[in-house]
Amino acid sequence: MNVEDQKLETKISLSESPQLESVTERISRIFELQRQNVYTISNTTAHRRIDKLIMVKEWILANRERIQKAVYEDFRKPAAEVDLTEIYVVTSEIKHAVKHLKKWMKPRKVRRTLATITTRAWIRYEPRGLVLIISPWNFPVNLTLGPLVSAIAAGNCVILKPSEFTPHTSALIKELLTELFDEKEVAIIEGGSDVAAELLKKPFNHIFFTGSSRVGKIVMKAASEHLTSVTLELGGKSPVIIDETANIKDAAVKIAAGKFMNKGQACVSPDYIWVHNQNYQKFVEELKKQITRVYGETESERLLNTSYPRIISDHHHERLVRMLDNSVSCGAKIEIGGEVLPSDKYISPTVLSNVSLDSPVMAEEIFGPILPILSFDSLEKTVQLINSKEKPLAIYIFSKNKKNIEFILSNTSAGGSCINDVALHFLHLNLPFGGINNSGHGNSHGYFGFKAFSHERAILKHYFFSPLKLLYPPYTKPVQKLIEWTVKYL
Repeated sequence: MNVEDQKLETKISLSESPQLESVTERISRIFELQRQNVYTISNTTAHRRIDKLIMVKEWILANRERIQKAVYEDFRKPAAEVDLTEIYVVTSEIKHAVKHLKKWMKPRKVRRTLATITTRAWIRYEPRGLVLIISPWNFPVNLTLGPLVSAIAAGNCVILKPSEFTPHTSALIKELLTELFDEKEVAIIEGGSDVAAELLKKPFNHIFFTGSSRVGKIVMKAASEHLTSVTLELGGKSPVIIDETANIKDAAVKIAAGKFMNKGQACVSPDYIWVHNQNYQKFVEELKKQITRVYGETESERLLNTSYPRIISDHHHERLVRMLDNSVSCGAKIEIGGEVLPSDKYISPTVLSNVSLDSPVMAEEIFGPILPILSFDSLEKTVQLINSKEKPLAIYIFSKNKKNIEFILSNTSAGGSCINDVALHFLHLNLPFGGINNSGHGNSHGYFGFKAFSHERAILKHYFFSPLKLLYPPYTKPVQKLIEWTVKYL
């Protein structure tokens, strides 16, 4: 659990303080402004919404270097990685929405049934109304503006609360939104967990939250007070299974990239790995080769490597170091890495072998650059062990064996899965992205993001002639016989 989540959990029930009064008043004022403006925004055309999305895209591209600098200042994320995992993800989301929005917004006709043969019916996509987006620090542009794109495409008014742990990025996003939108349509409210707690008291029509499972429960509980619908993008311990038929070098390259990008601070990051005994040592060696190739041969080279970000906060760094130390005390062996520098919030890319199931790294989501590797000889037993934990956001499979792949998919449950890759499903805009149970609720991205911020309103139109009138009361014997015939044959 990161420090932002921990503070939100502990302060969610705090009463208002004098310092919070002005924030409370601002939240109430903007909330009322947007509530009065909901139907104006909901009735905007596809063309108008597309114009707004294009404005956001153009602002992002025009300020690309400023975005790179802001994210770097927050946790030293390299510019290339900002381009790939922050800017590109949002601009591709916008381009996808611009291309398909007219089709998404069109009413969808549905076929008649025998009982409704004389009617016409369709589904109308309507905005949910006034929505709240609470975004995390680990991808401060991607996970803030990505949901915003879907909310705008669906025609909502939005209040957005970014993380206070990425202040430079949040300030830049505030500049973007202030420049492009009136606050009665899209507003940003900065602050910590006390501000989030205050926002959660309001009767929003929908809440989109990205963060930990623990705080997701708090958000869902707060939403239940107003029967507000929620989309929860959470996390969990996403496992990787590498069987005896897998391409080991390919797996090592992809897993290293997926794990250590953003320093492992990603909800879709591989959390732990099961490798078949036959390939265990070979995989460990290939993974170590890949780490040294990308990040440096020595610890001093890795420390100076400009492609490697930093841990977001001292609290999160301390949690990871404690987890690592306790796991080593329980018998885990450091194959590579393990170097820490608290003053720089640095932990080197670390691989652990000889990991026991009751080790601290196997007890909670790691969310950092520590990767435990375990061996297996029975796929069935491995699946049982995976299923003994909460349902993860993702399960990754490396195999050439169709039978093994199908067995894993059929006997596990996860938000999503990749076969012979990791995390790539996040970028596929024609796939729903989301978790299940402890790893999330609802979906996002592309059409599924549009749906998350939309209500599917059922519309039925009937004409004057209706055979159903023959079944209306009074229930005479002829009517009763007709009802019996209807139940039996229709």
